[in-house]
Parts: sequence; structure tokens; C-alpha cells
Amino acid sequence: MIVGAALVEIHVHGSQSLKQKRGVVRSIQQRLRNRFNLSVAEVGGQGTWQRAVFGLTTAGAEAVPVRRVLERAIDFIEELHLAEIVNSDLEILVLPHEASFIEGEQLADEWDASAVSIDGDEFDAGGPWQGVRPPEPSIDERIDERIDERIDESDERED
Repeated sequence: MIVGAALVEIHVHGSQSLKQKRGVVRSIQQRLRNRFNLSVAEVGGQGTWQRAVFGLTTAGAEAVPVRRVLERAIDFIEELHLAEIVNSDLEILVLPHEASFIEGEQLADEWDASAVSIDGDEFDAGGPWQGVRPPEPSIDERIDERIDERIDESDERED
């Protein structure tokens, strides 16, 4: 999996209040989300009237399209003429993945068959899910278990 991240620092000319800047920031964020399907957040400059820093992220299977989307998003911010780009930085991160997991093959050979018990709960401790606890039972499941226990207790008393 390829993850792309960009930081874009902008200067909002003519903004005289946080409210004015916030209007420009929200407009840019929404336009980026709509046009490029990016995750966008204001990650810096929240307390200033004219400065903001955006964090942009996207993910994909190949580095070139991920980089291209981020570069086009940065150019788009400049073309809006709502603010001036003061600085920008772009990073591409390549995360390794298990081919058999992605291709949908069986994972049985990757799992360690040994079970571990923590707090009385047994779960598989090996493979890619090592150390992951099983989900807690829902309230309905716990109620059903408790009812079954009481029924068993009353049956034992009757015998």
C-alpha cells in the first residue's frame, strides 16, 4: 500500500479575523475533498488570522498516481486564488503487505496454531493478528450466557 501525505502552508491575504480565515480554510478543504477525494485537515496555524497549514493524505496501490493526485491538489489550491501557498512538502510512504492476504489466499500457513489464554479467554497468538484480543461478546450474548448458566444451575439442583 502506498500512502501519500502533503503539508501545505498558506497565507490568507486580507483576512482580518479568525472567522474570515476559517471561511477560506473551510472552502479550500471542501473543494479538495470533493475534487480529489483526499483526507484534509487544518494541522497548523489555528490561532492566527492569516496563516494555515493543511495536511493532505491519500492512499493507493502505486506511488506515481498517489504523488500525482497530491501534486495536482497543491496546484489546485494555488489556482483557487483564495490564498497564497507559502510552503509545501510531499512524502510518499510505501507500506509492506502480505501478498497472500491481499490476494485472498488462505492464511492458515501463516498462523501459529498455539492458543494463548489471557484472563481466561483463549485466542490464537500467532500470525498477522498476534496479540490481538478477540472482540468482547455483545450484551445480548452475555445475557444469553447468564440465562443458560442459571438454567443449568436450576437443572442441577432439581437432580
